[in-house]
Amino acid sequence: MFRSLIAALALLLPMPALADALIDNVNGVTLDEQGRQVRFTGILMTKDGVVTRLLKDGEKRPDRLDWRTDMKGKVVLPGFVDGHGHVMELGIRAYELDLSGAKSLDEALAMIKAYAAANPDRKWITGGGWNQEQWHLGRFPTAAELDAVVPDRPVWLARVDSHAGWANSAAMRLAGVTAKTAAPAGGQIIRGAAAAPSGIFVDAARALITKAVPEPNQRDRNAAFLKAQEILLSYGVTATSDMGTSLDDWMLYRRMGDIGQLRVRIISYGLGVETAVRIGGTGPTPWLYADHLRLSGVKLYADGALGSRGAWLKAPYSDAPGQSGQGFMSDDVIRNLMSRAALDHLQVAVHAIGDKANAQVLSAIESMTDTYTGDRRWRIEHAQIVDPADLSRFGQHGIIASMQPVHETSDRQMAEARLGQARLAGSYAWASMLKNGAHLAFGTDYPVESPNPFMGWAAGFTRQGPDGEPAGGWQPQEKLDFFQAWYAYTQGAAYAGFAEDKFGRLAVGQRADFIIVDRDPTQVTPEDLRKTQVLETWVGGEQVWVRK
Repeated sequence: MFRSLIAALALLLPMPALADALIDNVNGVTLDEQGRQVRFTGILMTKDGVVTRLLKDGEKRPDRLDWRTDMKGKVVLPGFVDGHGHVMELGIRAYELDLSGAKSLDEALAMIKAYAAANPDRKWITGGGWNQEQWHLGRFPTAAELDAVVPDRPVWLARVDSHAGWANSAAMRLAGVTAKTAAPAGGQIIRGAAAAPSGIFVDAARALITKAVPEPNQRDRNAAFLKAQEILLSYGVTATSDMGTSLDDWMLYRRMGDIGQLRVRIISYGLGVETAVRIGGTGPTPWLYADHLRLSGVKLYADGALGSRGAWLKAPYSDAPGQSGQGFMSDDVIRNLMSRAALDHLQVAVHAIGDKANAQVLSAIESMTDTYTGDRRWRIEHAQIVDPADLSRFGQHGIIASMQPVHETSDRQMAEARLGQARLAGSYAWASMLKNGAHLAFGTDYPVESPNPFMGWAAGFTRQGPDGEPAGGWQPQEKLDFFQAWYAYTQGAAYAGFAEDKFGRLAVGQRADFIIVDRDPTQVTPEDLRKTQVLETWVGGEQVWVRK
């Protein structure tokens, strides 16, 4: 009530005679703290890019300004905040072979062969994005199939979810992998005849191959970051959580900040407790470079992914009765790691996809809340498959369900096959999360999915893919409304990273992070919402990207 009174009094104050900058003549729309629509026609801001007032139609503009920009009636929205992405992977993938468009194994093999021929100097052929579920194979691809198109060089290709990789025989030879090689804890080697590795390595077993793959040099990494940043800004993403920041990644972000090239805002979660402690020292870092970079916490993994059957389930997979996935940590280990992070007030974000993994993380949180009090904002990343009996537990202890709407539209048919109808009630359960009191943050998990937030926004309130299927939406009881989905992609994701006081909406005291788009999202169909194009992106009152 006190905050509302202060806001009301502020509206009665006279307009200041001098303001620094004005973005004028806009068709602006944002959400307030309660998720209600707010319309405006101008943005007043300081020279440091902080909003001082949203102007309504007909309100008098200041007489004296440092500068003014007339947007000629274009639509302005707050910048999107992606609650879960992988910045460097996005950039690196952009320079590698992209198989995300392959609709069959034959098409993928043709793309691999063409890429190898076009890049004769590459010692390794690397890339990713393949999805055997789209190929309707009923199995994983094999090394032999890769050997047929690239016999002379090692090949390593990540599955679309990055939880499995596909190697050819040359790659396995260089890595020293044979039939006698044992899978490490938390990993699986898919085997063929005589226990020979088939070429597919799941979760922790990927390291058996990746240890032999040459690391990009610093010049290539710089280029990859700048490419990732450009991609994000082009989709209107002005801030992102970076899930699994390595020490090298952090140093690169710092270098970019030092030379003034860090445009997108990054909320960093270190890859494991050791990395987070090495970066933060005694806890989260302060915000750096005018609120462009902060280490908030640590990223942990409780299980793998549904597509590679690495998600940890309470009961066996419906399409693989002998498998239930596997947990990456015992109960004692995950609690010790979470406790170590919480001791230094590092925020904990745990990847959990299967219902057993989600239950494990929930139990770990519940066991620690009496010890680690205060505003912890425990994060569960993905929370895709949850036992309905556990949904109410998400509403306790300030837990954040960090979810990705595009995973539902991409995964729904696979999820039906993996889980069977009986287990779908708690799957991708966005509405149930809110009803049970959880905080909901949306993201894309790029580069697993495109970082385009308009696709996820539309999925959030339709439960349909770009093809409009299925009619009425998949598990339609879990639809959000239009504004709830938008809120989760902006303020919800900012709150998840302890950044709601800095960005996520356009309001007094917030950073002036906004985008110019080619249509009013509140006035279009879901199909047209998905087609929205960003024309300009502004971060902190500075234009940082323009469509050419």
